[in-house]
Amino acid sequence: MNTLQGLPGIGKVTEKLLIEVGVDTPDKLINVGSRGAFLKIRQVDPTACLHMLYGLEGAVQGMKDSQLSTETKQDLKEFFAGL
Repeated sequence: MNTLQGLPGIGKVTEKLLIEVGVDTPDKLINVGSRGAFLKIRQVDPTACLHMLYGLEGAVQGMKDSQLSTETKQDLKEFFAGL
């Protein structure tokens, strides 16, 4: 997969934000991880929501965010609440 938008959970808005913060390839997203990418996005868009974080994690794992485990979603929810 060569484009961010080709990853599950990454639409036009998220792709634009990722590119803006320097995460411009799927490999870079995987390397920085969903939390790292989300923290970068929050610096330029403080309104970024929990569902975007779910989408980023789904993209990293190669699945739709609806397929993330309950444990993963709970962990991400706790991370988000701590911001």
